Order: sequence, then structure tokens, then C-alpha cells
Amino acid sequence: MKKRNHNIRDIIYIHLNEREQYVVTYGIEFAEFAQALFESINNLLLLKHRYDDADFNMHTLHEYISKDKLRKLMDKDVYGYGDFCWIDFEEEEDLNELSGQAIAELLYIGHLKEHLKPPFYNNLSNRFVYLAHDDGWFNKTYYRDFDDFFHMLGDVIPEKMANTKVEKSLLGLKKKKTYPPISNDILRTLKPLMREGVVLSIKDIDQSRTKIEIPIWPIGDLTDMDEMYEEYEYIAKTPCSAKLVFDKKLREWKMYGQ
Repeated sequence: MKKRNHNIRDIIYIHLNEREQYVVTYGIEFAEFAQALFESINNLLLLKHRYDDADFNMHTLHEYISKDKLRKLMDKDVYGYGDFCWIDFEEEEDLNELSGQAIAELLYIGHLKEHLKPPFYNNLSNRFVYLAHDDGWFNKTYYRDFDDFFHMLGDVIPEKMANTKVEKSLLGLKKKKTYPPISNDILRTLKPLMREGVVLSIKDIDQSRTKIEIPIWPIGDLTDMDEMYEEYEYIAKTPCSAKLVFDKKLREWKMYGQ
């Protein structure tokens, strides 16, 4: 299987499944996710990982990361772990209250990346279940509240632009541009396309003196990200269905199309 021969950072694939409360993505990495949602994430119960500096919970026989060590994990190459799966929780005592049934469900979801029942546990108060294979390549994330997803996406897109579109100053020095977050309301207008499966391409940005346009194409419900990328390469040669537009003068985002 041919993999990883393209830059994970420059396109984002999104397939939104509201009924099952998850989003499948390509192109969004753990460090980006955690940075955008840092205030919403507490402690992480690690279901699949290769991290070597975690604490151990005797009741679940799983390792966990406390909030105060989250930044250290964000600096690690979790892509290199292969599978990287976790569920957040508020207090360690809450882990000790998990039933055998709940622990079995967590083992199942970490192993197969499919849920037996909606994976939101009142005694954990978890907001997320994060299931990645080659982090950034295939991510399936459950959200208790989709506002968290749109908030995360609204932070990640401008950050990707800043990291990939470095401009030169008058002195010839490279400088990183910064862009404001994109509001939830603007991104929610993309929900009909996200339900189908959609690609946003930082790689194919069209830039003029007054604006920056990010093209968006519906691409379908895909789980094979090699297939997705091949489909993207084909569809990128066709007119896009929608555009995220940044007005440089007003420093405001707008959505056109769908």
C-alpha cells in the first residue's frame, strides 16, 4: 500500500456523521487538535499508544496522562505510534468507578475504532474519544458537542495557512502571517458538504492582493485515505463547489458557494 508520499498538512478531509456523533478526518494532527481545544481537554485515558511517560491506573489497567503533562505529549511524534487512541476524563477517581462493561466497551472501541454504544460516560464526563491510525492520516473522533469540532477546525485552518504560506518581508526575511479564527457559524454552513465528505485544500489556495481563497470540493464518504487522496488529485482539476475567503483588508472570513 503506497502511503505518506504527500504532505499531511496541506489538505483536510472531513466526513461528519452527526447521528453517530463522530467525524473522520485526514490532515489534522493531535498537536493541532489539542492546541485548539486545550481548555476543554482534561486528563487522557490511553487506549492505544506507545507513549513511555504515562501514569498507570490499576482499576482499568490502562495508562493515562494528567492534564499537567498534556503539553509534553503534544510535543511527541504520535504519528509514529501507529494506533493512537484515547478518551478524556475529569478525575482519576472516576476511572475507578468504571464498570467492567464500560471497560470492555473502551477496549473494543480502542481496538476496532467502532463503538458498541455511544461512547460518552457520565462518570467520566468525557467530551471526546480520539481514535487515530497514523495520526493525521486517519482520525475518527467522537464529539459530545459538535461546537468543539467547529471551534477546533476554525483554529486549525488559519494555523495551517500560517505554517504553510510563509511570506517574505521587504528585507527578504521569512515572516509567519497570522490569521484570525474562523467562526463556528461560518463553518456550520459547510455541514451539508461535510455530511457527504469534503476536502478543503490549503495546497490550492488562490491569493490576490485583497483576499485569500481556500477551495472546497465534495468528495464522498471514504475511509481509505490513499483512495481519498487520489480522488482529491482528480477533483482538484475541476471547479470547486465552495470557497472559504479571507478578506485581507477587513481581516474577516466569509463562505461562498455550497
